[in-house]
Amino acid sequence: MGIVKSKLLKQISKSFPNFLKKDIEKVTNIILSEIQKTLKRSERVEIRGWGSLSVRTQKSSIRRNPKTGDKIAVPKKKVIYWKMSKEMFKKINNEKE
Repeated sequence: MGIVKSKLLKQISKSFPNFLKKDIEKVTNIILSEIQKTLKRSERVEIRGWGSLSVRTQKSSIRRNPKTGDKIAVPKKKVIYWKMSKEMFKKINNEKE
């Protein structure tokens, strides 16, 4: 299950009721746009305690359409790779630090 930006904004405004919703939205938009710009430059983004995002190049390949069985040539492309932090791994797996 993914998270929608509107739900994220609602959750942040619940956690910080003293902030105006428009200010929370502006800050969130700035953070997300900076992450996008950094990844577009093929640089790494690290958020301590959460994980890191980086861009990797996926090689071109021949793949199969599962519906028809036809072979399709897929060109090389850039993909976003996420690696969780050790802290996140421990929280997800209920390990004590």
